[in-house]
Amino acid sequence: MYKACIFDLDGTLTDTLESIAHSVNLTLKQMGLPEITLEQCREFVGSGARRLMENTLRACGDERLARIEEAMDIYSVVFAENCTYHAKPYDGIKEMLGKLKQEGLYLAVLSNKPDGQTRDVVQTFFGTELFDFVQGQKEGIPRKPDPAAVLLIMDKAGVSREECVYIGDSDVDMHTGKNAGVKTVGVSWGFRSKEILRETGADVIIDHPEELTAIVTNRKSEEGKHGRI
Repeated sequence: MYKACIFDLDGTLTDTLESIAHSVNLTLKQMGLPEITLEQCREFVGSGARRLMENTLRACGDERLARIEEAMDIYSVVFAENCTYHAKPYDGIKEMLGKLKQEGLYLAVLSNKPDGQTRDVVQTFFGTELFDFVQGQKEGIPRKPDPAAVLLIMDKAGVSREECVYIGDSDVDMHTGKNAGVKTVGVSWGFRSKEILRETGADVIIDHPEELTAIVTNRKSEEGKHGRI
């Protein structure tokens, strides 16, 4: 049985794509630039706010990123005000987390979303008692897929690599787990396809949150169904 689960946030625990796209387009409006689509935003997210805005500006024709600092200044304010806009947990997430908590697992969130907004989203939808540790992108700690933050969380939890599972929806997440030397679970309901998750090293891919409960708490009986992790 594993002792700790580290979760990505956007696309894994919460459907936040509309909040991100809304904030990006409000930023572009202030800059006098055309909007991006929801599907473009889906492609651009996952590697932090700056990379999101870099991809966005390129899509708007600013290939040299001449306005990136202006965009970041505006986006940081806009997103702070709109980080929960139309956001919601995916179906079954709260129930799954509750069961894992009852089993005594250490639960953490690690996101490339700015730290303040990560905490806002987690507190809004999950309260303050469910997770043992919550962290977004912040100065001094490299963003995913660098494994530094995962290793920090494992140290805080007092668990080994063999006792930890990293759960996410993207190639960035799968690389993060692999770089940290922990097992990776890809979720199919997020921002990336199953094909991308497989190609980037997911040990297991699940289609519903309840599958994670079985994998984490009853490893032996689930090996035949989900594959050994």
